[in-house]
This record gives sequence, C-alpha cells and structure tokens, in this order.
Amino acid sequence: MPRGMLKSRRLRRVFVKAPGGNTKLQYKERKPSKAVCAHCKKVLAGVPYATSAEMRNMPKTAKRPQRPYGGVLCSTCMRKVLQEKARSEK
Repeated sequence: MPRGMLKSRRLRRVFVKAPGGNTKLQYKERKPSKAVCAHCKKVLAGVPYATSAEMRNMPKTAKRPQRPYGGVLCSTCMRKVLQEKARSEK
C-alpha cells in the first residue's frame, strides 16, 4: 500500500518499464499550467512552463520576454495598453 502522501493526486503517476520487463509505478511532480495573458487569456509566447525549481535555475531573460508587461500581457494587448496610456497623457 502506498504512503499517505502518494495517495493524493498531487503527484502524477508514471508507469516506467524496468529492465526486467515488468512495469513500475513512479510518482513525479506535475507541470504547472501555461502562462496566460491577464487581459485576453491567450497563452503567452516566450514564457516557459516549468516547475518552480527549474524556473529558479533559469536566467531572468529565459523566464519572460524583455518588453513592457513581459510575462503578463501578450504582445497585442501590450500594444493596446501602451496606446491607451499614450492617448490619455495628452
């Protein structure tokens, strides 16, 4: 019987074939959901979806695009926000 922490579905179950030919159950960490735009909910390009440990080891430039609102808004929504901001300043 598995341990209590393995009974919940927090960890995903992966069946791995052992060298002897039999399959073995391994518990692996789930991947987080993909980053989405805060405005239109479209999947963000250039933002990896990795575990927090993997993200910690990535350089800052690999985590999100280097532009205003990078990693928060998609490029089209970012353009619209900047246009609105520029128009309201006048």
